[in-house]
Amino acid sequence: MSVTSFYPVVTSHDVAAATAFYRDALGFEVTYESDWYVSLRLGTFELAVLAYQHETIPADYRTLPQGVILNLEVDDVDAVHDRLTGKAGLEPLLTLRDEDFGQRHFIVAAPDGVLLDVIQPIAPSAAYADAYLEG
Repeated sequence: MSVTSFYPVVTSHDVAAATAFYRDALGFEVTYESDWYVSLRLGTFELAVLAYQHETIPADYRTLPQGVILNLEVDDVDAVHDRLTGKAGLEPLLTLRDEDFGQRHFIVAAPDGVLLDVIQPIAPSAAYADAYLEG
């Protein structure tokens, strides 16, 4: 099998509003846009937004996301925190903090019940260091 792409698609009740969030707050560029589906790109990373009631989704699965967390790993989480909670006005659901398992991060709500976890890797504590594998 030759894989050419692999990316998440989040369903939305308002595709335009969700697209605006990922574009304006995070800097994604729109690569395809219709009223029911938008494809986004940030460097080499992709994300799509799909109207949750669209006929291409099997009928039993036409719902909004539940339990979805999108991780955005960055090189300066403090700067992103300042931008998102300052200029963008987002309220952190999890405050900026260091975790023993090797992350400095915070979480904000993205549209449609999706959580956005903004992460900067840091050195893990000794209790977690052996859990990291080489390569």
